[in-house]
Amino acid sequence: MRVLVIGGGGREHAIVDACARHGHEVLCTPGNPGIAALARILSSPQDAESLAELAVQEGVDVVIVGPEAYLAAGVVDACTARGVPAFGPTRAASRLEGDKAWSKAFMTRHGIPTAQHRAFGDLAEALAHAATCSLPTVIKDAGLRAGKGVTIAHTSAEAQAALEDIFTQPGASAVIEDFMTGQEVTVLALTDGVRYALTPPSQDHKTIFDGDVGPMTGGMGVICPFPLPAEQLAVIQSEIIERTLAGMRAEGLPYTGVLYAGLMLTPSGPRVVEFNARFGDPEAEAVLPLLESDLAQHALDAVRGTLHPETVQFRAGASAVIILAAPGYPAEPQKDIPITLPPTAAGEIIYHAGTAEKEGRLVSNGGRVLAVTATADTLNAALGRAYALADRIEFAGAQRRRDIGARIGAVPSPVSTPGPVPDPASL
Repeated sequence: MRVLVIGGGGREHAIVDACARHGHEVLCTPGNPGIAALARILSSPQDAESLAELAVQEGVDVVIVGPEAYLAAGVVDACTARGVPAFGPTRAASRLEGDKAWSKAFMTRHGIPTAQHRAFGDLAEALAHAATCSLPTVIKDAGLRAGKGVTIAHTSAEAQAALEDIFTQPGASAVIEDFMTGQEVTVLALTDGVRYALTPPSQDHKTIFDGDVGPMTGGMGVICPFPLPAEQLAVIQSEIIERTLAGMRAEGLPYTGVLYAGLMLTPSGPRVVEFNARFGDPEAEAVLPLLESDLAQHALDAVRGTLHPETVQFRAGASAVIILAAPGYPAEPQKDIPITLPPTAAGEIIYHAGTAEKEGRLVSNGGRVLAVTATADTLNAALGRAYALADRIEFAGAQRRRDIGARIGAVPSPVSTPGPVPDPASL
């Protein structure tokens, strides 16, 4: 099968890797240096019509869209109009992520559990409401902000600053919602709009610093699987995943692709923090290394409306992702820092999230630069391998969290280093 992956970050590197290991011919645009080792990189304008035309010219069997911005721009719609199967929601259906105010109203209409909230299109009204809220309160940019448009405001001044920042953008709107407590977990569903298959649950770590403090980022590390009790998983399936898919069908917006449910396991049960309309990043870098079955085939089946959930198979064991971020991230990440990567062993992979090649040298080219992933039989072992691999990477000033997995008591297992091989003559 010939597969076109659209995007150029760590998530897309993981998607390309998952397709390539099943023998598919993988193309990617715009790609990155890590993806180039597995796929043919194509140069193309990145607007929806040009990408759809590229898919036609290359004769691809299926397109897999990575980033949310492409979905919101209508890449799936443009491909479908040309008869090219594209895995992802339409522009209208991707509103579930692209417009948080609409998404929250959708959840209310269909009885999907989430936090109490209100949406505002006017700064003065938003500020007036925020002044009445209990602290901490959650301020969200209703538009796409690459996972970083959220502020947990612990003071009125923080809430005011967050709202004022949001409303510097033309046509902005904001959602103000109650702060929820509990463990966060991500559940991903591959779906054809009716049938779905769940990936193992995972847990991202959003803030830049250990202890879950500091500014929000796109994600600094992931554990998979998260130990989600069966009774809570059943609630998530029936009250969140299935109600969402049914609600989208009822509103004339059948949803195909990956439905990302970011959840809080509150004392009152699972509640939706947010929906995303695609694989999470860096969750994809944790989940896809555990996928044993064929992602490209699942994507094509979903587009055709013939997904077979029982064929979506994941290996036993666990995975861990450690993000190496550039100095200055998330405010002003430094670029062009030289990077030297060590060799990797089986079960280890360094996904490129924000890299470039300059004068034959690998350098940083974004905020989150590398997603260092390891798999093992246990989570502690996977964490130990991932941290050990991350520590062997030469990347001056790289930021990393040292407490990935600590929320559930996971402790990285020490990685044993083989001793010297004895001289046979001495035996």
